[in-house]
Amino acid sequence: MISETQKKIIAKMKVSPQIVPAKEARNTIDLMKEYLKKHPFLKTFVLGISGGQDSTLLGKLAQMTMIEMRKETGNSDYQFIAVRLPYGEQVDESDAMDAIEWMQADVTYRVNIQKAVDHTTKSLQNSGIVISDFNEGNIKARQRMIVQYAIAGDKKGIVLGTDHSAESVTGFYTKYGDGGTDLNPLFRLNKRQGKEILRYLKAPEHLIDKVPTADLEDDRPGLADEVALGVTYDAIDDYLEGKEVSEKDAKIIEKWFEQTKHKRHMPITIFDDFWKT
Repeated sequence: MISETQKKIIAKMKVSPQIVPAKEARNTIDLMKEYLKKHPFLKTFVLGISGGQDSTLLGKLAQMTMIEMRKETGNSDYQFIAVRLPYGEQVDESDAMDAIEWMQADVTYRVNIQKAVDHTTKSLQNSGIVISDFNEGNIKARQRMIVQYAIAGDKKGIVLGTDHSAESVTGFYTKYGDGGTDLNPLFRLNKRQGKEILRYLKAPEHLIDKVPTADLEDDRPGLADEVALGVTYDAIDDYLEGKEVSEKDAKIIEKWFEQTKHKRHMPITIFDDFWKT
């Protein structure tokens, strides 16, 4: 028997117990096409590519969207831009390039964020501000978003976000970093459902099965999401699909949900009911 809290969270995260991968791929593409049609001045999608499951999936679907838009409109200006945003040399660079090759991105840019991040961190430290490794990780995520919005601004585009419901429920993203985007087409899917769609699309297995990591902390490079969260994605996915999970896992998920509520809300004004919930 699932709790009322679990039911409430499922309702907010919009996850279905089962999906048809082909249908959800089509729903995602149709959403992105509809967004472009409602904003005819927009011609590009911009997305940072890490080589992980989420950006690989969304990048492929974004590219498919642009192929359809070009075909339907005859306008060759519609393009998908994949952006590599390494901090120095990253150990999983080959995965990111494999992902870009598989999705066949129209355009690829590479911007190394290390100098910008290091300069910002040093300037703050010179002013007496203590920047922890964790805090610097958030600076990296926000610097990546600065770059993506700069590209989008030049190319008549918007920035896509990879946030899905298994990530949203735990707030496992940087506020105004990878969480600061224009359109999140994967929301409603959990982690395993994303894998189902990738397999339907015939993605390379090593990208589908790659261990999820934010890889933002220098002291803990490649730290797995599940270690950082203290709960597995299988448990999160089960919870969001309305299945029973252990009391320990449920408490961890619900604790993350409450602690990160501010990330899922626009900036607060006096007219919001945020304080009452």
